[in-house]
Amino acid sequence: MNDALAEALMRSALPLPARREGKARDVYRIPARAGEPPRLLVIATDRISAFDVVMPTPIPGKGRILTELSLFWFRFLRRRSICRDHLVDDRVDSIPGLDDSMRRALSGRSMICREARVVPIECVVRGYLAGSGWREYRQTREVCGVKLPAGLELASRLPEPIFTPATKASVGHDENITFEAAARDVGAATMHQLRDWSISLYRAAAEHARARGVILADTKFEFGHALDDGELILIDEVLTPDSSRYWPVDRWQPGADPPSFDKQFLRDWLLELESRGEWNRMPPGPELPAPIVEQTLSRYREALKRLTAPAPPAAPES
Repeated sequence: MNDALAEALMRSALPLPARREGKARDVYRIPARAGEPPRLLVIATDRISAFDVVMPTPIPGKGRILTELSLFWFRFLRRRSICRDHLVDDRVDSIPGLDDSMRRALSGRSMICREARVVPIECVVRGYLAGSGWREYRQTREVCGVKLPAGLELASRLPEPIFTPATKASVGHDENITFEAAARDVGAATMHQLRDWSISLYRAAAEHARARGVILADTKFEFGHALDDGELILIDEVLTPDSSRYWPVDRWQPGADPPSFDKQFLRDWLLELESRGEWNRMPPGPELPAPIVEQTLSRYREALKRLTAPAPPAAPES
């Protein structure tokens, strides 16, 4: 594990302009030659956050796993012709100003993307009742203004996938809002288009995942207007365990919270620390022990393995 930690990418420092750092990704602007459209370099680091705090210990290889999975989904969704996306390339050899060691560090964890003006709405689609949706349903029998049947339980499958937008928060948690509130913020025509696209993207991905023994309980998409021509496109990562809730089909039943292929294992460990008064959800986060790092990484690896696997053969008709 020590060797892996030494090879992990916690933060990048490249000779490129306009560096931005998120919880898990670093973003740079790629210098454009005359007549070229603006492009961004999006790097998935091995940082991991929980409760809005970036942990001081990386998860070695996490960035490459999430990039491989995002690339898989972008290519999968392109074949469905639902909407355009921001992905241009995943090769870094054409980026000017980088030496060989930089290119090796970026290989497998980078995407070259169209630059876009972000629509400030998280486009969340839920097929099952969990997380903040479950908490809201218990109080109001609604989620983001969408009325749901009485008698649903934690992890219940919804009659139909629902679109439940949220505000994009630069600091702290996103806030669930109604479709009408989102439409007032960014325009009704835009939100109707994003709702239709989001539900179609969710349905295609959920069907694919289900055939491989995985439930896509919910996910979020982000969209933006491309700076080169104003086109509304799918941006950000897509359908990774950091933006989606995945459950194993064989461990799911209504009324219980199934295990998930994401960082819930890390959150549970942090909650134990909090219960003992050893952490208060404020920076800095605690150093992560090797077993926590390994168990967290194993869940990301399992998600990648299952979701990118060929579909199992259909059972013969009797």
